[in-house]
Amino acid sequence: MNDFNRTFGAVDARSADTSVDAGLRAFMLGVYQKLALGLAVAGGLAFVVGANLVPALTAFVYEPTVFMVIRFAPMVLLLGAMFLMRRPSPLGSGIFYWAIVTLMGLSLSMWVAGATGTIELSRRGGAVMNPQVIDIAKAFFITAGAFGGLSLFGYTTKINLRPIGVFASYALIGAVLLGLVSLLFPPSSMLGLLIMGVVLVVSGILIAFDTQMLKENYYDFQGDVRSLAVMTNQGALNFFISFVNIFQIMMSLLSND
Repeated sequence: MNDFNRTFGAVDARSADTSVDAGLRAFMLGVYQKLALGLAVAGGLAFVVGANLVPALTAFVYEPTVFMVIRFAPMVLLLGAMFLMRRPSPLGSGIFYWAIVTLMGLSLSMWVAGATGTIELSRRGGAVMNPQVIDIAKAFFITAGAFGGLSLFGYTTKINLRPIGVFASYALIGAVLLGLVSLLFPPSSMLGLLIMGVVLVVSGILIAFDTQMLKENYYDFQGDVRSLAVMTNQGALNFFISFVNIFQIMMSLLSND
């Protein structure tokens, strides 16, 4: 999955003609549309499961073992894709995108479930989280606003974001691993806040970085329909993950009882 993921050459100035500019706009619009559709599907799944609209499905998802698999499966798939999907196809990268969207949508349902009283949410230390429906709306609009601003910055800036983007990618992996290791030790609110802070900052950086990456790679692969299709799927996936990371942190902060 690494052919286009977070890799591109040095940023250089290009004098694109009108047709190239129009093609770039169409390409970026395609990525944003796929992201929007993914968020809509994930949100729909979260609502259906979290609001207990289909009791049998909700009961299945919230069976402890099943929900644990749902929460950690995206991480396993993403790590596996780094080694197994070296030259992804449009179909394969598309299926992968929708698989991640589905799993993360089911995982996000816990916020809806907590807000509607389907389940009670609590932190590892036992503190109860009390999300409200209005909190979900607030978190979404805050995240959407941050995403729009950061992506616009990445699209328009002349600064080469590659060095900080690569650092942020490794920092995100480190934060995730630290979060997993912390599960072996007693819960620490300070460590939890530190991890959330790191994930929040690096997710924001990666939104700008990934936008610049897509823009630059478009010039390198324009005319290659297969590569552009894969880039669309991978770009939407990177955006989706960063969006969900920020949304989750906002919900965690807003849900303090």
